[in-house]
Amino acid sequence: MRETNHPLTPGSEAVLARLETYYDAVPRFSATTEEHGPFTLFVRTGQGWHYYGRPALGGPGTFTAEDVERVRARQRELGAPESFEWVHETSPALRAAAEAAGLEVHEHPLLVLDLDAPAVDAPTADVPTAVDAPTAADGATAASDGPEVRVVTPDDPLLPSAVMLPHLAFAEAGTRIGAAGPEQLAEAVQGPESEAAATRMAERIAAGRTVLAATVGPDGAATASGCHKPVGEVSEIVGVATLPALRRQGLAHRVTSHLVEHARTAGVRTVFLSASDADVARIYESVGFRRIATALIAEPPAAD
Repeated sequence: MRETNHPLTPGSEAVLARLETYYDAVPRFSATTEEHGPFTLFVRTGQGWHYYGRPALGGPGTFTAEDVERVRARQRELGAPESFEWVHETSPALRAAAEAAGLEVHEHPLLVLDLDAPAVDAPTADVPTAVDAPTAADGATAASDGPEVRVVTPDDPLLPSAVMLPHLAFAEAGTRIGAAGPEQLAEAVQGPESEAAATRMAERIAAGRTVLAATVGPDGAATASGCHKPVGEVSEIVGVATLPALRRQGLAHRVTSHLVEHARTAGVRTVFLSASDADVARIYESVGFRRIATALIAEPPAAD
């Protein structure tokens, strides 16, 4: 599938320039950098997830398979995934070089929401919306409006379940109702990875680098969660997920709405996200996001 020749609309180049600055800034909070020709390789410090290679900010914009292979060799030395991320419309020459180096390229529609624009009307279908503002004084929506959704603080008892929930959700990818429910989430919270993951998230929340929101179930655990990561007036929404057994109840939509409204009140002017595919992108477009470009991820082909 090649949908990477997405036409740029007026003003898109300025937005993409802001996103490039954002992409370059976010990993630096928890990674060091190495410059390898036209690439910046982000190398994690401490525990947590590994980062990737990206086109160097302000770099030449030209790439060869040999450039890609040099970064891959360094990633192997570091024990990091051989992974590259970039925006096609900003670095259009990189795809051919990545493919020539034997990498598989995955496309994800890149969408933005201008928070200076008027809020859109809430859709009646079960889709994400960016308009249901928080109504409770503590940043949580009132229970009468549906399940409670709130921003999670570092000492919130909701934190461990909100952090572990996406692991279960992404293990059952898609939007179909799945098997993992509250019982499996409770087990994950008691698992060996939970404490360290919750500690890392608490540190990012306390530092103001991540805002985590979650809907709350009858047992006090998260039923859906997601984050936005503000840097100045730009923020990316990431990791929005619903516990698989509870899908198709609008829970992720409430989380997305809450994150957007939190970003708006915090002074963020541009919110963006990468959709998993074109179908998901159309849902976000129907509620005010607009597709601006195509985010690409290159990695070795999956083993048979």
